[in-house]
Amino acid sequence: MFDFLSDYDDPSLLGAFWTTVQLTVFSGVGSLVWGTLLAAMRVSPVPLMRGFGTAYVNIVRNIPLTVIIVFTSLGLADIFGVTMGASDFEDQGFRLAVLGLVAYTAAFVCEAIRSGINTVPLGQAEAARAIGLNFTQTLRLIVLPQAFRSVIGPLANVLIALTKNTTVAAAIGVAEAALLMKEMIENEAQTLLIGAVFAFGFVVLTLPTGLILGWLSKRLAVKR
Repeated sequence: MFDFLSDYDDPSLLGAFWTTVQLTVFSGVGSLVWGTLLAAMRVSPVPLMRGFGTAYVNIVRNIPLTVIIVFTSLGLADIFGVTMGASDFEDQGFRLAVLGLVAYTAAFVCEAIRSGINTVPLGQAEAARAIGLNFTQTLRLIVLPQAFRSVIGPLANVLIALTKNTTVAAAIGVAEAALLMKEMIENEAQTLLIGAVFAFGFVVLTLPTGLILGWLSKRLAVKR
């Protein structure tokens, strides 16, 4: 039944999913950092920063991810010569894919964190200013710690979506799971079975993530 797998050694199959995991981890960390900065801009008292944060989120969320990923390859690499310090094509494609995923996912992380910021009582920020804390200190010490605890669930959904969105990296030749699946479907006559194998692989990646972060969300929820 699974004879088609004999044509693809285990390192090839596992390596493709390992690339997917790496894309998810690096893009997730980058999206969390950039998304947090964007959220800070969106609630900033500086109009220019608020305008930039709002414009970025509204524009990027309405651009298809495939367009962003292809732009990082054809636009940044081919036209502007941006290689992200990579020494070969594979590393360059991987790093540009991470850049595109971060740019896209950060917009959703920003909105999740901003919703968490809105749950923090305004009186706490006013009290922080009353004792002499500036905006950055208030955000870092008072607001963001509570905001993160209240949005673990939404951030888990963003992370799961990011894991599935890594398949778009196949559009620029990154050797992750979707690219291997496409190659196997082209070479084998068992489309449904191949699709089921890779679907199961993504379930294995995403289901534990949702369960663990869902448990953390309940455990660390801020009591109001």
